[in-house]
Amino acid sequence: MNRRNLLKLTAAGSLLSLADLARAADVDILMKRIPATGEQVPVIGMGTFKVFEIGDDLALRDQHTEVMRTFFNMGGYMIDTSPMYNVAEDVIGYALERIGRPEGLISSTKVWNTTADRSRAQFEKSLQSWDVDAFDIFMVHNVDVWKDHVDTVKSYKDSGEIRYLGISTSHGREAAELERLMATEPLDFVQLTYNILDRAVEERLLPLAQDRGIAIMANRPFQGGELFKHVTNQPLPVWSVEINCSNWAQILLKYVVSHPGVTCAIPGTSQVPHMVENMGALSGVLPDSEMRETMRQHFEALI
Repeated sequence: MNRRNLLKLTAAGSLLSLADLARAADVDILMKRIPATGEQVPVIGMGTFKVFEIGDDLALRDQHTEVMRTFFNMGGYMIDTSPMYNVAEDVIGYALERIGRPEGLISSTKVWNTTADRSRAQFEKSLQSWDVDAFDIFMVHNVDVWKDHVDTVKSYKDSGEIRYLGISTSHGREAAELERLMATEPLDFVQLTYNILDRAVEERLLPLAQDRGIAIMANRPFQGGELFKHVTNQPLPVWSVEINCSNWAQILLKYVVSHPGVTCAIPGTSQVPHMVENMGALSGVLPDSEMRETMRQHFEALI
């Protein structure tokens, strides 16, 4: 069943059962190590681009609180955002306060498109919005402003205000410059676009990350939702049971996180049923190289 039809068929009573399912989830969580430290993180995190840009509407904020509650209940604990995403950081802080600030939260945010002398104010505003004392992952967004912020961001790491330093990109922009920075700068994380159709990073960037010990956070694993258009009304492949996938979202996510160079993926959603689907990719087995090729060929045949 595709995500839109699932949402249409999920009545209010069914939403409760989905939430109960999330709370009752007792499965082994798929984890990968951050190369810089060996710390393990779940392979599925939570992105907030667009979906958490909802303004001051309290009903919407409460809805997103339930999305976040489901995320944590099903084994997630890494949330990625940016001050670029309108009020997303404020919505995160609102939701975290209401669900009791779950233990194990890994916070990830960015500095973007502002002068170096103003970046401190932006950093402190982000801390205030999240209501945290430090960030686990802090990235410069994008490559073209790295030189303006690198010294400041490195100072945050030296002072213990962040634990991991990185760069974030999207849509495959400036791949050559990103490759240069990955080869020369002391990066712990790189966020980039990777999905079953957009595989350009497989050629050079993912192998380089493995060689350099850089964690990769994959954004746009559903290509902004576009990938679901290709699988609407399509039955699940017979091999989906071999990798413990019960819907297309899990197939798409497991393709991404099964690459040995990828640490985690950060799908975003504003709906509890979609979050339940996504988090199902956090258990079972990951595809091996042979299965990944089968998945790729199957999906491309649907286009």
